[in-house]
Amino acid sequence: MNITRMDLPVPGPLEAAHSARLQEVIRREIERAGGRITFAHYMELALYAPGLGYYSAGLQKFGAGGDFVTAPEISPLFARCIARQCQQVLEQMEQGDILEAGAGSGVLACDVLSECERLGCLPRHYFILELSAELRARQQDTLRRVPHLAERVRWLDTLPQHGFHGVVLANEVLDAMPLHRFRIDGDAVYECYVGYEDGHFVWRHGPVSDAALAARIDAVRSRVSDLPQVFESEASLAASAWIRSIADVIGRGLVLLVDYGHARSELYHAQRADGTLLCHYQHRAHADPLILTGLQDITAQVDFTAVAEAAHAAGLAVAGYTTQAHFLLACGLMEMVGDADANDAATYLPLMQQAKKLTQPDEMGEIFKVIALTRGIDAPLLGFALRDNRGRL
Repeated sequence: MNITRMDLPVPGPLEAAHSARLQEVIRREIERAGGRITFAHYMELALYAPGLGYYSAGLQKFGAGGDFVTAPEISPLFARCIARQCQQVLEQMEQGDILEAGAGSGVLACDVLSECERLGCLPRHYFILELSAELRARQQDTLRRVPHLAERVRWLDTLPQHGFHGVVLANEVLDAMPLHRFRIDGDAVYECYVGYEDGHFVWRHGPVSDAALAARIDAVRSRVSDLPQVFESEASLAASAWIRSIADVIGRGLVLLVDYGHARSELYHAQRADGTLLCHYQHRAHADPLILTGLQDITAQVDFTAVAEAAHAAGLAVAGYTTQAHFLLACGLMEMVGDADANDAATYLPLMQQAKKLTQPDEMGEIFKVIALTRGIDAPLLGFALRDNRGRL
């Protein structure tokens, strides 16, 4: 990570004032807690504090005018492939629904619905679980592109009741859930906390705050034998809890998660001895989550082994795990590109560039993974036909 504070754009006056208000909220929280809070609590406030957090305030996040671009915004090909996987599951049900968690700008919902209509497999409802009023408004605006389909969309404040049948989609959701930071120094294990000194947030170290976190760190140490003497990384207990909550409401169906990360033995590796924290601000990526509070996204790579463990413990089957490239190719990505007229350069060449961005190893193809969790779905899933890496979990 070569970008430093000096390389980052300077926030404007309104942004700076917004960040200062959130910093004061977190500073008071640190003071009430006796001088430090867990990084998970800091991250929760930085991203989700009502009206002030990065995802709760009215800041543009997605697309060319925001801080980062997600796969659905790169190309509708991504959503069309997702819809093919949805089709396989929805056709096994008389009245199946789709639930998307954290729908961002609404582009994925718009394009999945459009492709499902073309495939003749429209869900009864397309639910969107979204807590941000600003993002709901953006999603509603996006879905006006397909007014005849928008009537199927329902926004939710909480997960539906038990007995949901259909497909749950979550694209780049797990990586932004609050996570704990820890440090292994020889035989000693510490948690990394956040304090406040001289007008800035600072790192502090102390005992591990949670028994579940201690168990996760023990699992890392037992699974990965060649960790360096000093090793820092992250663990998301919130992601595992979210998987359990999804399992509680699924009657029959598929949970399809797309995110960037690795299986545990690959994630916790000597090459990542400083962890995987990544922040995005105006299309610059850097690794300092304690600056630009409320103005930048904060993420870390997903431990897909932990996802699989949580799913298994909650009674879901792990039905597939592969790279984004192999998933999209198995769902017919290149056939979709091939359907375009190669003589129409204005259409064909952009599609080829989009396909490369989604699948090439040095782009999104390898670092992004797709994991499928199911209940009551027995047929092999389309998206994992080319390669299934469940053995690595």
